[in-house]
Amino acid sequence: MQHILLIGAGSMATVHAFSYLSLSKIKLVGIVDPNSEKAEPLAQMTGVPAFVTLEEALDKLEQVDIVDVCVPTFLHKEYVLKAALHGKHVICEKPLAGNLADAQEMIDFCNYRKVKLFVAHVVRFFPEYEKVKAHLDSGSIGQVGVVRMSRVGKMPAGHQDWYSNPDLSGGVVMDLSIHDIDFLRWCFGDVERVYAKGLRGREWNTKQLDYGLVTLRFRNGVIAHVEGSWAHEEFVTTFEFAGSEGIVDYDSSKDKPLDLKRRESSEAGGGVFVPLSTVEPNPYARELQHFIECIETGADPRVTAEDGFKAVEVVLAALQSMDSGQPVTLGERE
Repeated sequence: MQHILLIGAGSMATVHAFSYLSLSKIKLVGIVDPNSEKAEPLAQMTGVPAFVTLEEALDKLEQVDIVDVCVPTFLHKEYVLKAALHGKHVICEKPLAGNLADAQEMIDFCNYRKVKLFVAHVVRFFPEYEKVKAHLDSGSIGQVGVVRMSRVGKMPAGHQDWYSNPDLSGGVVMDLSIHDIDFLRWCFGDVERVYAKGLRGREWNTKQLDYGLVTLRFRNGVIAHVEGSWAHEEFVTTFEFAGSEGIVDYDSSKDKPLDLKRRESSEAGGGVFVPLSTVEPNPYARELQHFIECIETGADPRVTAEDGFKAVEVVLAALQSMDSGQPVTLGERE
C-alpha cells in the first residue's frame, strides 16, 4: 500500500485526487494547500484531512510514501525539494520548472536524497497518442517527414490569475504546447533546432489571450509544427503525422477522431479507421498507477525526470526564438 500526500487543491489536484480513489493498493492520506478554503472542500469530498503546510501534514500523518505536487509551476521547486528532503518520492505536474537551473537542482537533489522524481506528462498515456506512437514504432506509415500538432482552448483560470503572468506561467508554449513537445520527443528523440512566433511581448496577458507556433527540427530530420492557443472557446487537439507510406491524423472534435490513411500502391489502398476504445481507463489514473508501479518494481518510467528537463529546454528555446526572431539551435542557447 502506497500512501499519497497531495499538494494543491486546484483543478489538476482534483483530477489526481479522484484518480487515486479509483486505484487499488493506493491510499490518499491528505491534501495540502495554504488556502484552507480550497483544501477543505476537496479533503471532504475525498475523505482525507486538509493541511496548510507540508510540514504539518508530515508531522501529523502516520505514513506518507509519495508526495504529489499539483501547484502552479513557480511553486514546484519549493515542494519538490521539501518532499525530497523528507525522503519522499515525488510526482510533479508538468512543466517540471520554469527554468533549467531549477529543473536541474530538483533532479540533482532528488538523486542525492535517493528518491524518485516523476514528471506528469500525461499525453504519453492518452490512448489516441499511444496508438499513433505504436504506428510510428511499427513503421506502418513508413518514414515520417512532417508532423503538425495543435492544442487550443481558453486561457485557464488559476490562483490570482497566474496563467496570464508570463513571468510565472511561461505562457501558452510552456504550459500547453509542452504536452505536444514532450510527446514528439518520445516519438522522435532530441530536437536540434527551434523557430517560433507568437504573441509573447505583445501584451497578450492583458487580453487573456496567448498564441504560439513552434517549428521543431529533430536530429533524425523530422520537421514538426506545434500550435498552441489560448484564444479559442472550445478545447480541441489535433495532429497529423505524414510518412512515406501513409498518414495518421486525429481531431478530438470529430465523432471518429483517429484515422489512418495508407498511400496508394499496388499492395494496399483506401483508408483504415483505427477506433478509440470506449473502455480505456482515465489516462491520469494510468499515469499515476504507472509511476507507483515503477517505485515498487524499480522499472524505468515512461516519462523520466530528464524528459521533463528536456521538454522545458525546448520550450525555453522557443521563447528565446520568439524574443529574438531567430532560430535557436539546442546546445547554443544563451
